[in-house]
Amino acid sequence: MDTEAQPTERDRSSRPADSENTSESPGPEARSRSALVPRIAHWLPGGRISLTLLLCLLFLLTLNTFVARPFQIPSGSMKQGLRIGDRVLVNKLAYRFGAGPRRGDVVVFDGTGYFGEADYIKRVVGVGGDHVVCCDKNGRIRVNGRSVDESGFLFPGDSPSAVPFDVVVPQGRLFVLGDHRSASSDSRDRLGSPGGGMVPEDDVIGRADLVVWPLGHAARLHRPDAYKRVPASDGRPARGPAAEGARPRVSAPRAATAHSPEGAHG
Repeated sequence: MDTEAQPTERDRSSRPADSENTSESPGPEARSRSALVPRIAHWLPGGRISLTLLLCLLFLLTLNTFVARPFQIPSGSMKQGLRIGDRVLVNKLAYRFGAGPRRGDVVVFDGTGYFGEADYIKRVVGVGGDHVVCCDKNGRIRVNGRSVDESGFLFPGDSPSAVPFDVVVPQGRLFVLGDHRSASSDSRDRLGSPGGGMVPEDDVIGRADLVVWPLGHAARLHRPDAYKRVPASDGRPARGPAAEGARPRVSAPRAATAHSPEGAHG
């Protein structure tokens, strides 16, 4: 008689289970993977709630510094599109990767030294090399020989300019105007001053892309089609009376400034 004990089915199935349970027991490394967050939360007053608020604050600070920033419109120089009290979101990355401001863009820039100790918001009418003239026989501004129909965004009843001018925009600078021309102090008002009223591209903070407040006035700010047919400049350097802005100056009310809700100007 064969007296050797034969393993039962139960005996055979229990061994792999024991081995599997042994291999799955967590070691010190597995336990330490998620230990950092609870330790930081334990160290902070308020625990996980304080940690969550801190991370949100850091995210908003990074966003505000490098990506986008809100600005408040305190005057009416950009009516009818932007009203007093509107808050716009300024895209600070719009011109950081090679592309410069384009005609028709609404930009926020630091006016220190030539406009005033504040940030301003205006529309770009001419870029470096452009020849900007006011006005043609129909009262429209001409850029590089092409008349521009600005009726789609000018304040109702306003003319493109009450006083003629003839300028060539230096390379690296911008000729900017407010949409409410009769209530805007802009490049026209500083043609005889140092810099000729032209804004250095390096001082542009960003492009205004969205009206975010009040909600009833929320809208995306599009580049108008009026400038699409304007030809490129011939690249001539700015010189002579046109470059210096030696044309009649236009007197206008106080300039529009765009202040951030935090109270900063920069």
